Amino acid sequence: MKAVVYEKFQGPITVQNICDPIPNKDGVVVKVNATGLCRSDWHGWMGHDLDIVLPHVPGHELAGIIEALGKDVRNFKVGDRVTIPFVAGCGNCYECKSGNQQVCDHQSQPGFTHHGSFAEFVALDYADINLVKLPDEIDDVTAATLGCRFVTAFRAIVAQGNVQEGQHVTIHGCGGVGLSAIMIAHALGAHVTAIDINNETLELAKQIGAQTVINGKNNKKIVETIKDITYGGAHVSLDALGSQETCFNSISGLRKRGKHIQVGLMTEGHKHPIIPMDRVLADELEIIGSHGMQAHKYPEMMQMIVEGRLHPKKLIERTISLEEGAIALPKMNTFENKGILVINTF
Repeated sequence: MKAVVYEKFQGPITVQNICDPIPNKDGVVVKVNATGLCRSDWHGWMGHDLDIVLPHVPGHELAGIIEALGKDVRNFKVGDRVTIPFVAGCGNCYECKSGNQQVCDHQSQPGFTHHGSFAEFVALDYADINLVKLPDEIDDVTAATLGCRFVTAFRAIVAQGNVQEGQHVTIHGCGGVGLSAIMIAHALGAHVTAIDINNETLELAKQIGAQTVINGKNNKKIVETIKDITYGGAHVSLDALGSQETCFNSISGLRKRGKHIQVGLMTEGHKHPIIPMDRVLADELEIIGSHGMQAHKYPEMMQMIVEGRLHPKKLIERTISLEEGAIALPKMNTFENKGILVINTF
């Protein structure tokens, strides 16, 4: 099969012919119809993820059709249209048995723990508890935007943030996760403020639900501006980028008893950010992590999409080929795109 491959961290990325995958006894092989490019794939290529074994095929947001089944799979059949969250739980550890597969002790992640979806076929493990059947109303390209960024934003806003109508929500960083969070918070009736350094991206943020935008490149008093806009601070704030600065600003821009949700990956020198712990204590702020979403929580989100309350398709900038994906991947950290890129030509 054709696949995007890199043999060295931060090295060349090429399209190669490699062996087709074989399903594990509890897994499946999916023919990939569409797969999204995510900044997490860039982190993997950079060498920030210790699970990756070289040579490697990236890609973890996907939609496709089951091509082959392991002998122990019971809930799916060849020909089913499916997607999967980027974290696949094992089904047996304490976290999985409590319904929290997104923090499974033995998780499988296509594009990280094994070869991913920037290929014609991908193997997916623990199929019965992780695969999600796709309704006819959601096409493959749209479904390929859901597995990481959109579901991560959905759980962060709905479950972790418990965002309510009329609340002020602040989103720091308007990449795929940030734009998704803006759309979801707006659909719940929140007043959304978006912060980014790209005016075109901020214009898109307004189109999908942000009432107010702030260009962080031109504003040296972001926290003060947020507090003015939100009448004292946000009820819920997401760091959707993952940096020392955005994390600090997100926490500092909260009102008393507000919630900071950390969604953006914190790597290298950003792993241990400075936190205004005096304010966390005095104002009873909450600092919450959010890591993907379980497959069994998809129905609420997909129902909102089918009903037209959420429009993830609006987040797609364009579709590209596998070869174009190999070129675009190492540029993910330059933030040249104002929306999501999806590979749908193999």
